[in-house]
Amino acid sequence: MNFLKSAVASAIAQGPPFPYTFGDRVDADASIWTLYNGTRREDGSNCSIFAFEINPSTKSRLPLAKNALKKLRTMRHPGVIKILDTVETETYIYMATERVVPLRWHVKRKSLSQETIKWGLYSIARTVKFINDEGASIHGNLKVASVYTSESGEWKLGGFDVLSNVKDDDAVIYTFGSLVPDNGRYTPPELARNGWDAIKRSPHSAVDSYMFGAFISETFNGDFLGSDQAGQTKGIPPTMHTSYKRLVNANPKARITVGAFLEMGKRTGAFFDSPLIKLTEGVDNLGMKSEEEREQFLDDLDSLSDDFPEDFFKMKVLPELLKSVEFGGGGPKAFGVVMKIATKLSSDDFEAKVQPVVIRLFGNPDRAIRVCLLDNLPVMIDRLPQRVVNDKIFPNIVTGFTDMAPVVREQTLKSVLVIIGKLSDRVINGELLKYLAKTANDEQPGIRTNTTICLGKIAKNLGTSTRSKVLIAAFTRSLRDPFVHARNASLMALAATSEHFTEEDCASKVMPAICPSLIDKEKMIRDQALKTLDVYMNKIKKAAASMPDTVLPPQPASEGAGPRMSTPQASEASSWTGWAISSFTNKLSTAAGEIEPSASNGTNTPTARVTSPTPGANRLVPSTSSASTLHRQAVSPRPSTSLSRTSSTSNAEAYFKDPEPVDEDTGDAWGDMGDMDDGDAWGDDTADTTPASFTAAASKPVKKDVSSPAPFDDGSEPDFAGWLAAQANKKTGAKALPKGLTKANSTGTVKKVSSVASSKPKPVVAKKLDMKPKETEDDDGWGDGW
Repeated sequence: MNFLKSAVASAIAQGPPFPYTFGDRVDADASIWTLYNGTRREDGSNCSIFAFEINPSTKSRLPLAKNALKKLRTMRHPGVIKILDTVETETYIYMATERVVPLRWHVKRKSLSQETIKWGLYSIARTVKFINDEGASIHGNLKVASVYTSESGEWKLGGFDVLSNVKDDDAVIYTFGSLVPDNGRYTPPELARNGWDAIKRSPHSAVDSYMFGAFISETFNGDFLGSDQAGQTKGIPPTMHTSYKRLVNANPKARITVGAFLEMGKRTGAFFDSPLIKLTEGVDNLGMKSEEEREQFLDDLDSLSDDFPEDFFKMKVLPELLKSVEFGGGGPKAFGVVMKIATKLSSDDFEAKVQPVVIRLFGNPDRAIRVCLLDNLPVMIDRLPQRVVNDKIFPNIVTGFTDMAPVVREQTLKSVLVIIGKLSDRVINGELLKYLAKTANDEQPGIRTNTTICLGKIAKNLGTSTRSKVLIAAFTRSLRDPFVHARNASLMALAATSEHFTEEDCASKVMPAICPSLIDKEKMIRDQALKTLDVYMNKIKKAAASMPDTVLPPQPASEGAGPRMSTPQASEASSWTGWAISSFTNKLSTAAGEIEPSASNGTNTPTARVTSPTPGANRLVPSTSSASTLHRQAVSPRPSTSLSRTSSTSNAEAYFKDPEPVDEDTGDAWGDMGDMDDGDAWGDDTADTTPASFTAAASKPVKKDVSSPAPFDDGSEPDFAGWLAAQANKKTGAKALPKGLTKANSTGTVKKVSSVASSKPKPVVAKKLDMKPKETEDDDGWGDGW
C-alpha cells in the first residue's frame, strides 16, 4: 500500500509527459516567457519551447500566461506561431512551437534589407488585420519583442498575453494590460492618460494601429523610445510616410486601421507593391498557375536582387520551384532561379535538396533543360562530388556530343572544361577523347575551333603516354582547316602546349607542320605562325645548347692510312663553303703510287690479280686508302685526258673485272632518302665518301699530273648523290670503293682487276633515287581518329 502511494505521488510530482527535450536558452527581450531551443524526442526535429515557471514572484502574471496558452491553441493563421504541444501543471506551463528566433536579433544586427523589412511588415499587417477584423479582437502587445522569425525566414506573430475579444466584458486586456513587461513605451497616449478602460470608448483597432506604427519605426530604426518619437519619419521609406503618420495619430478616432494601411500599400507603385511580396502570395500555388501566370511569376522572381530572405527561399520557394522544373513545366527559367537560390545554400542543404533533382534532370531528353543545365554547371560543379559527376552525370552529358542540334553539341563541348577536374583518368583518356575526336571533325566550324581550344586547355589532364600523340595529331590537322579561326586556334594552342612535346617532336613534327602557315593567305595566321614558331625555335635552341659537339668516338691514327678530309678552321667556318673548298685544294702528299693502266693486249699483270668472292662479284672492295683521297686523285684534271663517259674498252678493263652486266640491286649503295635525317653526317669529317662522279670518270683512266692547276668543272650538278652513298655505307659499316678497286699493297700501289677484252663493258647504270621520305608507322593507332 505504501508503495502505491509513493508511485502516485511521484507521478503527480513529475507531471504529465512532455515529449520534448530542452536545449539552449534564448534570451531576447523582457517577457513573461523564457524561450529555449528544443528537439522532439521522437524524430529529433527542431522546435522552440516557451516556458513559464509558476512561483511567488511570477504568480501575478499567471493570467497572462494562461491567456497566451489559450489563444495560441485556438488561433490558426499562417502569420501566427505554430504551436505543436502544450503542458500545464501547478508549477509550470510549457508550449512547444515551431523553431523560431526573436526578431530583435536581426534588428539589433541590422541584418535586414529594406525589401525584407517591407515583406515582414506585410506579413504582420495581414495577421493583425485578421485579428482585428475576422477575429474581432485586440492584440494589445504589438512590438518587436512579440515577433519572431521561423526557419523559413517568415515573420511570425506571438505575444498573445493580453489578446482579447472586444465582445468579452471581462477581457484580460482591461484588467492585466498594465502588467505586460515594458508596455509603457508602446502604450497609446489615450491609454497612458485614461487607463486601459479607455479602449472601450474608441475603435477597438485603434490600439493595434498605434502599436503597429511604433513597430514600423522600431524595425527601421532599431528602438522606439516613446510617444515623442511617434510620427518621426527617420529611416522609414518615403512612400510609407503618409500612411505611417496616420497610424500614429494622437486622436484614436483619426487613425487608420492596419487593414486600411495594408490596402494602401498594395496599390500600384506603393510600398507593398514589390516582387518579393508578390512571390510570397504566388509560390504556394505555383503548380496550379497557367502558362502566362507562371511566366510572369518567374520573371518577377528572377528580377529579385541578392538581398532576398535566404531562409524563405530555401524552405518555401526552392521546393516549389524544383517541383515545377521537374514535373510542372517550369522549364529553364525556373531552373535558373533555382540556381540563383542554390548559391546561398550550405553544402549539406544543396546535397539534400538540389543534387538529386539535378542528377535526374541530366537524364531528361528536353534540349532546353539540357542547355540550361550545362549553362549553370559552373555554378554547381564545386558542390557536386567527384563520384556523382564521373559515374552519374558524365554518362548523360556525353549524349550531347552526338546531338542533332549544334547548340547542344557546342554547350556540351564547353562543359568539358568545367567537369574535367571531376573525371577519372580512364574516362578522360578513353571515352572523352573519343568524343572530342568526333567534334574535331564536326560540320560546324565553330565547334571544330572550340574543340582545338578545349584540347589545349585540358592538355595537362591527358595521360603522359598519349598526350603528345593526340595533341600533335589534332593540332596539325586543325592547321589545315579552311576556317581561319580554327587555324589560328591551333597555332595558339601549339604555342601554349609546347612544354608537353619533346625536342625531337618539336623539330621533326610540330615545326614542319607550322611552316606552311608562314605563307598563309590570312595575315592573322602568318603573324601567329611566326609567334608560335619563335616559341619552338627558342626551345630547340635551348636544347641544342646543352648537347655535346659530337657523339662519335675518336679515331686512332694508324700508319699507311690515307689522308682525311680536313676539318674546317675558324676562318673557313665563317663561310658555309669553307671546309668544302679547303678539302678540294689540299695537296695529296700522302698518296703512294698511282693507278696502273691495263696492258693493251688485254692480259693481266700477275701481281695485280685478285680473286673476287663468288657470291658478291659485283660488291665494292674496301681499300685502305680513304674514298676522299681516291676522289681527289680521280678528279685531278689532266691536260691530255678527257672526262667523257665514252671511254675505250681497254681503259675500262682497268676498273672492272668482268664485262658482265651490272646488277641493278647495286644501286642500294646510294642510300635511302629517309636517312637524310641523320644530321650528324653533315659535320662528320672522318666519313669515307665515294662520289658517283668518280665511278663515271673511271670509264677512262687518268694519269696523275699534279702540276696542272686547272680546276675541275664538268658542268654537272653538285655531287649530292655521292654524299648520299657515303651515308648508306656509313650506316652499314662498309667503306666501299668503286667497282674494280682493291686494297693497296705494301708499296702503296692499287691493285687492278683484269677484264675480258673480247667484249666491250656496259656502262654503269646508277639506280634512280627514291626521294620520298620513309613513312613512320603509328604503332598504337593514336591520332587515327584525328
